[in-house]
Amino acid sequence: MQPKVSIPSVQQMKRDGRKIVGVVAWDWQIAQIVDRAGVEIVSVGDSVGVNLWGHAAADELTLDEMLIVCRAVRRGVKRALVSCDLPPGQDGSHAAVRLSEAGADMVKLADVSQVRSVVRAGIPVFAEFHGGQEPPEKLVEQAKRLEDAGASLLDFRHSGPVAGEAVVRAVRIPVIGGLGGGPWLDGRIRMVHAAIGYAASNLDSTTENYANVAQITLDAVKTFAEDVRAARQIKGQRG
Repeated sequence: MQPKVSIPSVQQMKRDGRKIVGVVAWDWQIAQIVDRAGVEIVSVGDSVGVNLWGHAAADELTLDEMLIVCRAVRRGVKRALVSCDLPPGQDGSHAAVRLSEAGADMVKLADVSQVRSVVRAGIPVFAEFHGGQEPPEKLVEQAKRLEDAGASLLDFRHSGPVAGEAVVRAVRIPVIGGLGGGPWLDGRIRMVHAAIGYAASNLDSTTENYANVAQITLDAVKTFAEDVRAARQIKGQRG
């Protein structure tokens, strides 16, 4: 079995020039699979509300719901670091303590003052910030503020190659990219369900993924239905 990942070991990966792999997962089964695949970080994203449960927006997700998902993923992950998003509108340190008790190795949030309060509570932070139209020097300043506040890692979304490379050089902690990242960062993070084409929208999409689980699932259910209707024994069931 591969050694357990720690925050210092991931930070060492940056210094060694080795890329860090992160995935977003929301359930026990997927958590077991990605942990076995050897990723460094499993992020329990608040995206679960929209992408798995059908909420209209991420801010509909409650802390109690997030705790359920965090516990489920933690049960499946033995090696990787588990990061849990702080749901919108939550008091930083109080909610972070509850997420830590649910099994999070670190908590993801964006506000600098909340980063400080959570770190003071003894909980590591995976700090998130966004690129976009801001000039690279402003984004470097923002990254440094988060690092100075005590963040252990950064999730730099929509970085772009210019700002991305500048931030990676400017801070000592790993800079990992979610949406809109690229190979210029210290690592990448991706929703497992998106990478494997799990969403129903993949049935009609021409976007290339690493798999099309939605189509595989549709085909399997259709074949199962055909076997039932033809009075054949169904596959995968004994007796």
